[in-house]
Amino acid sequence: MALADETRPRHGLARRLWRRLPHGVRQRIMFDAGRVLAPRPARSPRGAMPIGIAGLFSTASGVGEGARLGYAALDAAGLAPAALDLSPAFGQVELPPDPTLRALAPGAGSLIVHINAPYVPHALWALGRARVAGRRIIGYWAWELPRLPAVWRLAVPFVHEVWVPSTFTADAVRAAIDRPVRVVPHPLPTTAPTPGMRARLGLPADALIVLNVFHLGSAFTRKNPIAAVRAFRQAFGDAPDRVLAIKLVDNGAVAWALHALHEAIGGAANIRLIEGMLPAPDMAGLVADSDVVVSLHRSEGFGLVPAEGMRFGKPVVATNWSGNLEFMTANNSALVRCALVPVDDPEGAIDGAGQVWADADVDDAARWLRRLADDPALRARLGAAAAADVNSKLSPQKFARTVAELVEAQANVSAG
Repeated sequence: MALADETRPRHGLARRLWRRLPHGVRQRIMFDAGRVLAPRPARSPRGAMPIGIAGLFSTASGVGEGARLGYAALDAAGLAPAALDLSPAFGQVELPPDPTLRALAPGAGSLIVHINAPYVPHALWALGRARVAGRRIIGYWAWELPRLPAVWRLAVPFVHEVWVPSTFTADAVRAAIDRPVRVVPHPLPTTAPTPGMRARLGLPADALIVLNVFHLGSAFTRKNPIAAVRAFRQAFGDAPDRVLAIKLVDNGAVAWALHALHEAIGGAANIRLIEGMLPAPDMAGLVADSDVVVSLHRSEGFGLVPAEGMRFGKPVVATNWSGNLEFMTANNSALVRCALVPVDDPEGAIDGAGQVWADADVDDAARWLRRLADDPALRARLGAAAAADVNSKLSPQKFARTVAELVEAQANVSAG
C-alpha cells in the first residue's frame, strides 16, 4: 500500500526535477523540512476519546482509502470521529471533498494519522499545534517489504504508537522501532454497488470477466499488472468470451509505465482498459459484476483490492506472499506460487535496497485462471469461503471494537 508520491511539485520543470531525485532523498528532504516546524506530541496525552482521524481523504490511493474506511467504520459504530483532510497539504486533491466529515477541533483524545512515517512531521505541521496538543498520536503506517527503511525510524518521536494493517507489516516495524505496534486490519467498505456496470463500461454481458485494479502512480512495478496480462494471455489467448478488465488511474506521473502496459497488451481485443476515477459505488459495482479478481503483486502491506473482491464473493487469484495473507488462505483464495527475488524498482517508488519481494509464477497463475473459468462450482466455493472469512475478520463492527478497546486500554495504562 505505498503512498503515491504525494510530496512532488505539481507542475512543469520543478515536478520533473523533483521526480529525478531518488525516492529516499525525496523522503528525507520532506522529513527534514517537516520536523523543524512540526509540533511534538504531548508526553502525557489526555484521555482516549474522542477519536480523530487525519488522512488523505481526497486522494485516490490506498493510504487515502484507509483513512476513509476507518472513519466510516467508527462513524457507523456511533463513535462520532472527527477528521482533517491532509490531501491539500500534500498537493494530492484528486477526489471531491466530503462535506459530511466532522471537523477536527483542538482538544484531548486519540488522533490516528494515516500517513507513512517520512511524512508524519509534515502532517503534524498541517494539523497545527492546537490540534496536536494533548492528544495521543497514533501513526497508521503501510509498508510492503520485510525491513523498514532507516528514514522511517526518525518519525518515532512524533508518535506515541504505531498501527499497521497486517502482521507482515508489523514484523518489519517492530524490528525497527521502540514504540508499541498493533495490528489493526482495514475494515471492508459497506458501499452498495451500482448495478449494471458491465453495460455502462461496455463489457460483454456473457463473458467471464477477470478484473485487475491499480493506480499508475502507486508503484507500478510493485503492483505488477504486466504479469496479470501475461497470465491472462497464456490462459485464454484471444478468446472473446474471456475478458481482462484493467481498471487503472493514470495521474501522468509515470508515462513509461502506461507505455509498457500497452506494449504487454499488444492490441488484444479481449483486454479492456478502464481509465480514470470511478465513484465508490461504481467501483464496487465493477467488482461485483466481475467473475474473478487477479493481483500478481510483488508485495502488499494489506491488499484492499483483493479484500474488496472477496467481500463480493469473488475468487481472487493473488501472489502467495506479504500482507494479503492476513486474510487470504488456501481455503478461500487461489494463491499463486512465487519466488523471492531482489527488489528491482526502476521508478524508484519504494526504498527496497538489499531487500526481496515476490516474483509470481505466471504459469501457475494461468493455470488458476483456466481452472476457475472452466469450473463454476470452484468459483462459487472459493467465493463463498472468501466472503464469509473477510466479512467476519474485516467487518467494520470488528474494526470499531478493536479501535475503541485499544485506545481505552492505552489511556488506562497512561493514567496508571
